[in-house]
Amino acid sequence: MPQIAISNSKGRDASVVAESVRVPMRMWWIDVEDRVATSAKILKGTIDRDYDALLQKYGTPEKVAEAIADTDPEIDLESVGRYLRETSRVYVNSERQVVYGVNQVEVVRNPDGSEKLRRPKKLPVPNVSPDQPLLYSGKLLAKKDVFNKFVMVSKLQLVHINGLTYDFLFDIAKELEAKQSLLLLGAGPKSNLPLILRRGATAYRGFLEGRTRGNEYLLLLHLSNIELKAPEPPAPVV
Repeated sequence: MPQIAISNSKGRDASVVAESVRVPMRMWWIDVEDRVATSAKILKGTIDRDYDALLQKYGTPEKVAEAIADTDPEIDLESVGRYLRETSRVYVNSERQVVYGVNQVEVVRNPDGSEKLRRPKKLPVPNVSPDQPLLYSGKLLAKKDVFNKFVMVSKLQLVHINGLTYDFLFDIAKELEAKQSLLLLGAGPKSNLPLILRRGATAYRGFLEGRTRGNEYLLLLHLSNIELKAPEPPAPVV
């Protein structure tokens, strides 16, 4: 639950708390006898007995098929079917050995999906913290325009941590609700830089939405890294 600082239209700023909005899903799976059923992870096979390993051992797919029909070399009776509880993801190289030093590469693609270039992946530094307040940009956008142009991939709820920040956030929510608009919220002195919440995280555009009901308020920071654009018109047929 990150703590950030934000400024309002009057130039006041205060530290507030942003937390992820999660709606718990209350669902139970039951079997034919109305007993509660739960999911489980079971070991399907080991890496030394999968298709690639068997193909390397027997040479051809036909011989692999014959071996599977005769001796079941893909099954390790000592391990297959075990329950998996605490697991960790590992990376392997082309020789199927676990690697411990991974160089992350960013792949840039053309609109048709073809690869354009590869470059070392950069780990951006967070620019949202109590020491770097998010300034009130003053740029208000109509709700319908924003939701028809951007894909919202995540959201954070801003909550107060004391009475002072309650008044502060309530005033922002009330102002945004009265104007039926979203506030474009960014980092930097001009509030025009993308928001980076954690080291190495995706950079987002921020849109702040406010709602009120009596003395209650709701401030949602919608995050987007996808902009909807109209496709280019097809070339005229000659």
